[in-house]
Amino acid sequence: MMLAPDHAIIDALPNPLLVIKGDGKISMANSAAEDFFQTSKSVLLRHELGDLAPFSSPLIHAVEQARITASVINEYAVSVGTPRLGGERTVDVQTSLVNEESAQVVIMLLHRSMAHKIDRQLTHRGAARSVSGMAAMLAHEIKNPLSGIRGAAQLLEPGLDSEDRALARLICVETDRIRDLVDQMEVFSDDRPLERKPVNIHVVLERVKQIALAGFAQGVGLREEYDPSLPPVNGNHDQLVQVFLNLIKNAAEAIDTQPDTGEIVLTTAFRPGVRLSVPGTGERISVPLEVCVHDTGSGIAEDVRPHIFDPFITTKPGGKGLGLALVAKIIGDHGGVVECAKRARGTTFRVLLPMLKGSEGILAEEGQK
Repeated sequence: MMLAPDHAIIDALPNPLLVIKGDGKISMANSAAEDFFQTSKSVLLRHELGDLAPFSSPLIHAVEQARITASVINEYAVSVGTPRLGGERTVDVQTSLVNEESAQVVIMLLHRSMAHKIDRQLTHRGAARSVSGMAAMLAHEIKNPLSGIRGAAQLLEPGLDSEDRALARLICVETDRIRDLVDQMEVFSDDRPLERKPVNIHVVLERVKQIALAGFAQGVGLREEYDPSLPPVNGNHDQLVQVFLNLIKNAAEAIDTQPDTGEIVLTTAFRPGVRLSVPGTGERISVPLEVCVHDTGSGIAEDVRPHIFDPFITTKPGGKGLGLALVAKIIGDHGGVVECAKRARGTTFRVLLPMLKGSEGILAEEGQK
């Protein structure tokens, strides 16, 4: 069997690909890059990287970092373009060093992948916070009248016959149920700054594991695959416990129908190349700490998955759809993102968090040992 030449293989790639030389000039482009930039390869090869992105662009930074670290660098929601495009386009960028001698760097533009996805994950915090005004209104406009209704029902109950007394009791039960729902929604209106301190994410996960195995996850296999060298998170221990308790509880409920074969896997990893834009600012933050909750359940319907972190979206009978919205809010308050991905069997919830500032030196020292 004859193999296709290298240039044919590169041209067959569906995503735009560029190779940048050490002096910044473009030395290679594939057919997808021609389509993306709406110009021919011969024209592209006469340009430099700076012609496609401004000097301060994260694209330039990603190329430089790929050369310095000799690792894969990812940048999300990066604007690139040429006058021929009639404007800029927002893409994901992935860069990697070809070899140290030539200092050539491969750039892959992912214009159909994570850019929109990550933007959506970051807006989950806004979606969750959008409930805050309604929660405050409900607390004021509904909880006070509910107290009056419940009090009136209790006063009437002793003077009623047995049948009517049951109806009065029903009024009390239902008003309590509405009050509890409003109490849950009030969490979204809490805009107080987080009380932060260095948190070892593995201590959080161990606490969550103990609670889960003692209660809702009894009989479910729970396995750990941890990177023990992770730096600390600058966060709130109790809120992070709440996040992962919620995610593991969802995982346990997803495999509840198959307790003998179902499994939950907790993983942690360090992903140094992941950076995200902060909405409303020009700041880009690094979120290298990854925590995943994998389950072998029945999965989440395709039409529901894109909205799973929105308030009042649920697949559970009798569910209120506030648990994952609260997860998104807490992780957003920590400067991170949470996303849901389909697996061959089951679902993965992936949490990305920033590490404690100043931890870079600790990691460098550990890497030299």
